[in-house]
Amino acid sequence: MTSCEERDILNGITGAVNPGEVLALMGPSGSGKTTLLNLLGGRLIQSTVSGSITYNDQPYSKFLKSRIGFVTQDDVLFPHLTVKETLTYAARLRLPKVLTRQQKEKRAVDVIYELGLERCQDTMIGGSFVRGVSGGERKRVCIGNEIIINPSLLFLDEPTSGLDSTTALRTIQTLQDIAEVGKTVITTIHQPSSRLFHKFDKLILLGKGSLLYFGKASEAIVYFSSIGCSPLIAMNPAEFLLDLANGNLTDISVPSELEDKVQMENSETETGNGKPPPAVVHEYLVEAYESRVADTEKKKLMAPLPLDEELKSKVSSSKRQWGASWWQQYCILFCRGIKERKHDYFSWLRITQVLSTAIILGLLWWQSDSKTIRGRQDQAGLLFFIAVFWGFFPVFTAIFTFPQERAMLGKERAADMYRLSAYFLARTTSDLPLDLILPVLFLLVVYFMAGLKLSASHFFLSMLTVFLCIVAAQGLGLAIGATLMDLKRATTLASVTVMTFMLAGGYFVKKVPVFISWIRYMSFNYHTYKLLLKVQYQDIMPTVNGIKTDSGLKEVGALVAMIFGYRFLAYLSLRKMQLHCEA
Repeated sequence: MTSCEERDILNGITGAVNPGEVLALMGPSGSGKTTLLNLLGGRLIQSTVSGSITYNDQPYSKFLKSRIGFVTQDDVLFPHLTVKETLTYAARLRLPKVLTRQQKEKRAVDVIYELGLERCQDTMIGGSFVRGVSGGERKRVCIGNEIIINPSLLFLDEPTSGLDSTTALRTIQTLQDIAEVGKTVITTIHQPSSRLFHKFDKLILLGKGSLLYFGKASEAIVYFSSIGCSPLIAMNPAEFLLDLANGNLTDISVPSELEDKVQMENSETETGNGKPPPAVVHEYLVEAYESRVADTEKKKLMAPLPLDEELKSKVSSSKRQWGASWWQQYCILFCRGIKERKHDYFSWLRITQVLSTAIILGLLWWQSDSKTIRGRQDQAGLLFFIAVFWGFFPVFTAIFTFPQERAMLGKERAADMYRLSAYFLARTTSDLPLDLILPVLFLLVVYFMAGLKLSASHFFLSMLTVFLCIVAAQGLGLAIGATLMDLKRATTLASVTVMTFMLAGGYFVKKVPVFISWIRYMSFNYHTYKLLLKVQYQDIMPTVNGIKTDSGLKEVGALVAMIFGYRFLAYLSLRKMQLHCEA
């Protein structure tokens, strides 16, 4: 059993930021910038935190989610939606219910022009395999997703990472414009250019989770010079501060207190160039801040804010504010799902795969004869393959659903964009219209080429049986994906499960031992195969391949139970994941 050791990530952080200001959180990698940002935005478990974070003198509440925008470091967007569609769906889900659909859509258009995205508004976002907008435009779309609700407070995690200096400057200028209209902006920044640095109003400098400086960004150099750390050459202020946070005093003057220490200590503690070790520099900077600045800043924080009680009570409200009713959320997510995934469903690769399989089957079973025993045995093999193909195909498509959308689901649920139940139902039903088209094309080719029973009722009953199989198989894929949330493990489990269901499907083994016979009743292949046989031969003979050709209600009931049972399991798994994330 491994022991979990507790470790302080942040220690002694104090600060405040007001409307109209841009606060930058700076520090080396691993200094705690993102952790601090997540804490301030209410994205981390509060039980592990000592100290307090207040908004207008009130603690964090679920109501505040509708007043806070949070832009994550990773650009989590749907690749096949256009810029305008992305922002329009966000507006319809997040803006208050009192606004009409037209007003919400107008707000989306206003944000597009506010962020200078009008030239690319009809361009797809794009991703790994899809060409789309540029990196700077993607980042502005992410910011647009948050400012669309007109938040009082906007958090951004490294909004300039991966951007060139000009695009980064334009992004920070956008944040300054947002702050100037009375908003509060807090952003982490890794290594800004000197022009970027001068755009910030306030600065928090972190080193190993401790506070090294908090105050006006323009006064940071003056403060560090006052404690004996001055740049010896002309350098970017951000580079100077990051060197200090790392404990690196190259090209920086050594404070007299530390010079004395270096001379007094033996050579083992020296770095070999007359400079004090990083740990000693870090300790000195933390002590200097605590002795010179910390008390003054804490006194400022203790002063009560001049706010009326009505404003305070609004912030302290614990009730969530949904931007749309449950039904509206479902409809919006259903439409968004179809628009996003229609490109995948109707890719030439997928259509070619299904149609080529159908043509090969049609040629192999060309005009087979159902009147002879040999012909019926051949047709039984074809029907079993159809049951296996449309059981196997959807499982491995559905497995990817929730693991691939986990980041998007986490981001949107953290912002209270919709209820989990509305998302789940929309996600699992928006696939159904798309799922029906390829099986229809497949059966139109196979059914008539193979010479199966030429009757409208028999064709449509076969189609319905295949559709039930697809939806049941999808349910299994969704349940496995949602439970494991790991594609490698999910694919391995699905392979073993589908193989077992296929072997127990009633074609390879007629008489299964009693102790393992229960497996075949869990197999959608088995029930689909039996139903297809009954549809084809119910009018001809009482049994085929040892299977009774009765009404088939039991098989239909079993498939319907699987459709709802597997989906319910998937929903519970997602709910558990969300509770774990929000605990």
